[in-house]
Amino acid sequence: MIPTLLLTSFLLTAQLADPDKKFIELKNKLEKFGFQIIIKLPPKRGAYGLLQEASKKIWINPVVFELNIGTQTLTHEAVHAAQVCAGKGKIKTLGLNIQPINYARPFFMRYTDIHRQDLEREAYAVQTQPNSFELAMSLLEQHCK
Repeated sequence: MIPTLLLTSFLLTAQLADPDKKFIELKNKLEKFGFQIIIKLPPKRGAYGLLQEASKKIWINPVVFELNIGTQTLTHEAVHAAQVCAGKGKIKTLGLNIQPINYARPFFMRYTDIHRQDLEREAYAVQTQPNSFELAMSLLEQHCK
């Protein structure tokens, strides 16, 4: 068991191409709450990250590490994870009292479904805050007990 765990840890670390400490911390927190982090192309074409609520799988596109947005991408998906926890397995908004920066507006307004827009608005709102990492960690602690 230990050799397999060490090999898996080594392969993931090598695969991430020097991920930052916050990414690893957030990944570990998500795994603690039963989410599986998969570093490979998400099933949805063109996505940087994707959460599948039923299976609690989170895909992270490897390109995000080359673009230096790995932690931001995982932060966004962590908000969705907190939304799943808050909804007891069904994704629901958290009722956050923060707004995303205007630059992020086109990213969530492209969704025609209002519920999806609200979910994405919350994720982008957290992702674009100066303390986004701490906010995401706090939301996971609060909703995924």
